[in-house]
Amino acid sequence: MSSNLWAWLSLVALGVFHGLNPAMGWLFAVALGLQEQRLTAVLAALPPIALGHAAAIALVAVVTALLGALLPGAILLTFAGFLLLAFTGWRIWKRFRHPRTRFRATRRELAIWSFLMASAHGAGLMVAPLLAVLLRSTNEVVATTNHVEHLQPFAQSVWLAFAAVLVHTASMFVTMAVVAVIVFRELGVELLRRAWVNVDLLWVAVLGLTGALTLALGLRGLLS
Repeated sequence: MSSNLWAWLSLVALGVFHGLNPAMGWLFAVALGLQEQRLTAVLAALPPIALGHAAAIALVAVVTALLGALLPGAILLTFAGFLLLAFTGWRIWKRFRHPRTRFRATRRELAIWSFLMASAHGAGLMVAPLLAVLLRSTNEVVATTNHVEHLQPFAQSVWLAFAAVLVHTASMFVTMAVVAVIVFRELGVELLRRAWVNVDLLWVAVLGLTGALTLALGLRGLLS
């Protein structure tokens, strides 16, 4: 139960981190609002950005859920750890290059851009170890029941994946919306010049640390 609570809270915290990251979309939304001089332009840009982000997260989450219904939790964690560390190396090699888009973009283009941005940052990969923890707990509960055949583990795993995506995306969307409105109405983009933080560097460090911890947990489970 405690591991489940930790995993759900981590999904919320990860959503907050993504919402605070300018590269994940709120800066683009503010730029569109400043160009049109309308707060409604900022607000209209946020849902497609969140939708694209959710799609990138869901793609990895569903694959993780399906693997989680077939593989032991320790193997899934080990695989997720290796994947995170490999992706961290790729991000360093690519030197944090980002997908580009036109300054003026339709809602469809915003959603596609957001999907590509989240994928390029490995946002979905960060959800994988958290979902693996939730899946392991769920599978342990299923294994102790007398009606395993009626519980449809694949369906349960997919529903759990979508719940994780919903929690993460809701947290990200609320944070992104609050930041975008505050920056647009009160602070302006000059804030980034006065108080810039290299979020990409921080994100790569988090990816690497999470990958190492996930790999260690997986290997411990395999050896125990």
